[in-house]
Amino acid sequence: MSPITLDAEIKDEVGKKIQAYLLRELDIEIGNFDAQFFLDFLAEQVGYVYYNRGLSDSLSAVRGKMEEFSDLIYQLEKDGPD
Repeated sequence: MSPITLDAEIKDEVGKKIQAYLLRELDIEIGNFDAQFFLDFLAEQVGYVYYNRGLSDSLSAVRGKMEEFSDLIYQLEKDGPD
């Protein structure tokens, strides 16, 4: 599987959220570079779990819609003459 990558803007935004969380919850102050480095670590180690869950959720949504479409198609069936 190819590595999970984020564009620079998102990586910076999430890095700032990591910084804020660590400071607020654990009283640990880290720089933006360290926060982004930690984000890379998380993406590598657990990102696949969330990625795979997203795929599974998407597949479930598509299956649900396909069932709805099937029902709609069956409703369009015509009865033949008696």
